[in-house]
Amino acid sequence: MTSDAPSVQAFVDRYLGDLRRTARALDPEPIARAVEWLREVRDAGGTIFAAGNGGSATVASNLVVDLVKCGSFGRSRRFRAIHLADSVSTLTAFANDEGYATVFAEPLRNFARPGDLLIAISGSGESPNILAAVEAAQDLGCRTLGLTSGRQGRLRQTADLPLLVDSTHMGQLEDCFFVLSHALTYPFIEAVVDGAAD
Repeated sequence: MTSDAPSVQAFVDRYLGDLRRTARALDPEPIARAVEWLREVRDAGGTIFAAGNGGSATVASNLVVDLVKCGSFGRSRRFRAIHLADSVSTLTAFANDEGYATVFAEPLRNFARPGDLLIAISGSGESPNILAAVEAAQDLGCRTLGLTSGRQGRLRQTADLPLLVDSTHMGQLEDCFFVLSHALTYPFIEAVVDGAAD
């Protein structure tokens, strides 16, 4: 065992303890309301869009997969969901020609319709392209759901329904964003929303 092993153990203990406290502080009421929004969009034949940068893009991608595959396969009611970072060609074209702040908002203007839903994910709550996407979605008559910090950033004020994580630690924010994404999708995957008959 190396001499720094005790300090590593102490860090891991502290990290996991902080994460447990942060996860316990998640508010179930807005999460349940967001699940209902997902159901309403699906049942109306609308589209759910998801967007994030870096680790948040990974959360958005996982959330879309859970809806499109796990929450839809073999079901009579299926999700239409798009991760706005999945088309690298489209994303880089807008980033190169129009600026990175446009990469989510402009595709939304092509595809989104009134009654659709944008799930916007930002740990800082200040990502210009996420804030621009929220504004575009709201202009188009879409609801907006924000996964973000409860302590900082404009996303918590601008999203129609914020799901807040009481932290500014990016790792623990992303940990809890994954928890939130599964709390949103598993009611459909495990047939809590529709029942086993669907």
